[in-house]
Amino acid sequence: MNGAVVEGIDHTKVTSWFSVHVPSSTPPFTFELIAGGHSNLTYKVVDQVGNAFVLRRPPLGHVLATAHDMAREHRIITAVGTTDVPVPLTLGVCEDVEINEAPFYVMEYVAGEVLHSDIEAQLVPLPDRMTLSRQVAEVLAELHSVEPDNIGLGDLAKREDYLGRQLRRWSRQWEQSKTRELATMEHVHGLLERKKPNQVGSTIVHGDYRLGNMLTDSTRILAVLDWELCTLGDPLADVGYLLNNWVDPDEAPAGSSAPTLAGGFASRDDLLEWYQNASGRDVSGVAYYRAFSYWRLAAIVEGVLNRYLNGAMGDQDDVDTNVFKEQVETLAATALEVVEY
Repeated sequence: MNGAVVEGIDHTKVTSWFSVHVPSSTPPFTFELIAGGHSNLTYKVVDQVGNAFVLRRPPLGHVLATAHDMAREHRIITAVGTTDVPVPLTLGVCEDVEINEAPFYVMEYVAGEVLHSDIEAQLVPLPDRMTLSRQVAEVLAELHSVEPDNIGLGDLAKREDYLGRQLRRWSRQWEQSKTRELATMEHVHGLLERKKPNQVGSTIVHGDYRLGNMLTDSTRILAVLDWELCTLGDPLADVGYLLNNWVDPDEAPAGSSAPTLAGGFASRDDLLEWYQNASGRDVSGVAYYRAFSYWRLAAIVEGVLNRYLNGAMGDQDDVDTNVFKEQVETLAATALEVVEY
């Protein structure tokens, strides 16, 4: 496999870059795509003596630079790495597009399991699922306890009016990408605007904090991954998002399959209590953030539907776009139910 062509990697130039910038590596290297899709691409890089590294780069083809800013992601993980929040050790960043046609960064390879769905979660021993659940809540509280200024992230984004900014952004996104009129979306948006709570404090917000974005060893979180949506703002936005992804076994997931469908994990109430105890934050208004998260996800999925219908996602012969349409409608209805509760 040595020297094999791997899409998204200029084997010769990236090898040369590694030799200079990652002194702990020994060429030649093999490259293997381990996470693709429409988000950033993740490759496992193995050197001659078996050392493993991870390389992250933007998706192939035209992408919005701001959504896939490698230097920014590298900066965030490097900074968070100085705290007690577990992240991989960063080893270098390349912003020279002459090397690999797109920026990339490299970090250590952390051996662990990603619980993408209930299939992987079934492999976690039953007694360990509650322990892992508590870790999820307490690591999030740890992240939210970090003062961004203290780790050099104070200028990462605006701190105040997080919800106001998000509501404007996703309302605009909805208007630009909607494939039909859906009164529920406008109604929920109006309710979210009217009921918007005052932001208490400003912290690092991961933006996609869930079991599917962590490496674990059954009882511990070894590393929190996928920091591309990270910003500064209202910490309860992370909590609401986490709870929506923490699906009860007898509940239909709002998005794709949820790891907690496997059963044996903590309840949402347990998760909230652990987070509140560890963070000292008032979580009594978390329903608002859950409604906002469902509404935002509906806008995101509608954007995906729009791209499929306009042929921007390539071959779609095996894609049933009605699934996306129904998901948007379900998410909007759930957001309405939660925000009115």
